[in-house]
Amino acid sequence: MADLVLGVGTSHGPLLNTAPADWGLRARADRANKALVYRGAEYPYDELLALRAPGFAAECAPDERDRRHAACRADIEELGRRIDAAELDALVVVSSDHKEVFGDELLPQFAFYWGETMRHEPFTQEQLDRMKPGLAVAEVANVPAVSTVRPGHPVLARHLIERTSAAGFDPAASRELPPGEWRNSGIPHGWGFVFEQLLGGDPSRIPPTVPVFVNTFWEPNPPSAARCFDFGVALGEAIRSFPEPLRVGVVASGGLSHFVVDEELDRAFIAALTSRDTDHLRSLPDAVLRSGTSEMRNWIVVAGALRSSSLTAELVGYEPCYRAEAGTGCAMAFMTWQDDRGQAAR
Repeated sequence: MADLVLGVGTSHGPLLNTAPADWGLRARADRANKALVYRGAEYPYDELLALRAPGFAAECAPDERDRRHAACRADIEELGRRIDAAELDALVVVSSDHKEVFGDELLPQFAFYWGETMRHEPFTQEQLDRMKPGLAVAEVANVPAVSTVRPGHPVLARHLIERTSAAGFDPAASRELPPGEWRNSGIPHGWGFVFEQLLGGDPSRIPPTVPVFVNTFWEPNPPSAARCFDFGVALGEAIRSFPEPLRVGVVASGGLSHFVVDEELDRAFIAALTSRDTDHLRSLPDAVLRSGTSEMRNWIVVAGALRSSSLTAELVGYEPCYRAEAGTGCAMAFMTWQDDRGQAAR
């Protein structure tokens, strides 16, 4: 039987791949945004700044940005070392698609990719030029320099589809990724960040991977926190029931609070993850899980998958990365679930 030996949670926000001196490129978009989501309500930038007075100017100082960025990069390297040390046979990566692959033609709540391989495509210069200010410099770091094929694990993926379906869920099954936003059928940035940033893009470090898509962002059908947790429970049970003796890791990619940073929300969420507070995780309201903060759903799925495991959660690092005075930016968190000795279970 397969053994679920490692859990990982990682943010993948663009500030992680952006020099701190350039964080202001994304702040321009924040100042123009008329619907910044904070604690379930929407605010224009100026109203948000007034609400959160005196604001976060000190947090946006260059030396503070430099410190936070350096800490995040060190945490990313540490997560990569822990994945390497786990000697995994397969990786299940749970992330959110920003309509890069699935669009309005079909928007599944949960979907598995079960192909033999997946394309990981670089951006063309034309595509980079089309991106919003401040995104191109970050997104180029989540793709390889040349067209690359990443290994899937179709046998494990099909088993997960069948077992989560038998548990009462109705996941979509994609054996070939749609052309998507970039018309290249490539795996998007939530998974590309894991491949390129955590694992350095090195084929020898990247295990066969099962991508799990969660519709965290898009109306009308993002799953509730409770539904995400319960799906995660079914996912974990499905992994452990796989008949071959695989060492499997599961990764949540995305989050935490953004594009408005809410440290109180984040710290309560992290505490619930570490203490296995199922009630808290299942009760987060839909109104809060909006905008980038919606990616907490990926972490809730992974927490559900690890509910019955003996692995212990450890926060590797948390940095609220502010890019504008109203408190906009992205809160970055990095976590693992391992055995009590701080090693992946063996």
